[in-house]
Amino acid sequence: MRRISIFGATGSIGRNTVDLLERQGGREAYELVALTGGRNVAVLAEQARALGAKLAVIAEPELLGALREELAGSGTEAAAGPAALLEAAERPADWVMSGIVGAAGLAPGFRALRSGGTLALANKESLVAAGPLLLAEAERHGARILPVDSEHSAVFQALVGEEIAAVERVIITASGGPFRDWSLDRLAQATPEEAVAHPNWSMGQRISVDSASMFNKALELIETKEFFGVAPERIEVLVHPQSLVHALVGFADGGLMAHLGPPDMRHAIGYALNWPAREALPVARLDLAAIGRLDFAAPDETRFPALRLAREVMTHGGLAGAAFNAAKEVALDHFLARDIGFLDMAGTVEDTLARLSGEMRLGAAALSLEDVLETDGLARRRAGEIIARRNRRQMRG
Repeated sequence: MRRISIFGATGSIGRNTVDLLERQGGREAYELVALTGGRNVAVLAEQARALGAKLAVIAEPELLGALREELAGSGTEAAAGPAALLEAAERPADWVMSGIVGAAGLAPGFRALRSGGTLALANKESLVAAGPLLLAEAERHGARILPVDSEHSAVFQALVGEEIAAVERVIITASGGPFRDWSLDRLAQATPEEAVAHPNWSMGQRISVDSASMFNKALELIETKEFFGVAPERIEVLVHPQSLVHALVGFADGGLMAHLGPPDMRHAIGYALNWPAREALPVARLDLAAIGRLDFAAPDETRFPALRLAREVMTHGGLAGAAFNAAKEVALDHFLARDIGFLDMAGTVEDTLARLSGEMRLGAAALSLEDVLETDGLARRRAGEIIARRNRRQMRG
């Protein structure tokens, strides 16, 4: 029986993963080693009971009592906090979903690779902040990493049977989010509620805002470089409002291989879960005649500077990705708290990178996960200082 763990089980990726497992036999077909969640005790306990999980971990220690109460009599062990999360990641599993959002997913992903199984990677920050280290860790333990972002799953599938040396370019698509046609003046007034209202995808709050600001696509640019070893100048972004073409791979002979599918994360998750086989999945089948047209446009990097910043990060290399992601997460927190405006997020990230460039060698290679986490912490402090200083100026002015 295949051993499975899901990190970030209560988020959108985790819930879709649980849905697929239940459809493919649930506890009769899989041994659920561990499930982890953020704060949603009720959902985590329900998932653990349904799948017969051996361990359920809630991120917040103060919620441990509530989790134990929900799991009473189920046979599932309850635990809480960062140490418990890392202990769960060290339990041997054949297939692990890395669905925790943000830098919080870094350490559990590294620990999970030690089992030598498959890491289904939805935590793009792992590759952005520590790509070379993560890939080296997988090789060290004979583990495999499969991409779960819809764009990178699409690229992975388009490359089956192909030589990476024959790849001329990789094109990842972006829906453009809810603000793709907004002016700069209007963007400056955008609210968190408007940013969360994604037109095509049903996602969590943070990733929805990242999509609206194009920071999600910026992270995916860096992720493409790290995962597939493609030179930055060969990676392109196209705005595709329908979200049906997830990526295209161009080859040396001029041909383009495109991957199309509905905007449903269960496709990419299911592909990673069943790989190398293809199993039937409960996703819509495209009716291209009914769809009628597919639209594409170049992204506007003036309104969405996150893409330009990502290219600068790829040029720097080294620890720049860790700093970029950390500053982005801090800026996102402050936008959601209404401390800064929508456009201030990119300004905060750019200012943080500029400040750190004067304090350290951003292009220096990370020698360990500790180097990455140290850079992450420093970037968070600097981003916080930049926001506080900007807000003080605004109050005085």
